[in-house]
Amino acid sequence: MVRLIVAALVGALACIAPPVVASSGSHSWPVTTSTHSATGSHSKAAPWVHRDAHGKIARDPRKLTTFKQQHPCPATGKTYGSCPGYTVDHVIPLKRGGADAPSNMQWQTNAAAKEKDKWE
Repeated sequence: MVRLIVAALVGALACIAPPVVASSGSHSWPVTTSTHSATGSHSKAAPWVHRDAHGKIARDPRKLTTFKQQHPCPATGKTYGSCPGYTVDHVIPLKRGGADAPSNMQWQTNAAAKEKDKWE
């Protein structure tokens, strides 16, 4: 329960306070990006986010496997395979600079994930 509250607060703060990059002068300006892909969609990912050859945010499947071994599925208790009704969520989104690491992952119900995706 505490982890979910902390995750919600971190997510809210990440949306409120955009990353700031210091310029060569004495001022700091917020960084915002918006790029167009071949499909015409917009991406507001931080510019330092690593992408694979297809333009998607790079992820390591071994990190997901490690997370599942450390945190079994809430529905089935299994440490492998799918988890009905749940999805693995990054507490701090990858596109906002969050780590693709088990410490930044949590189980989230599919309904909660859809709600989070609306404001993320």
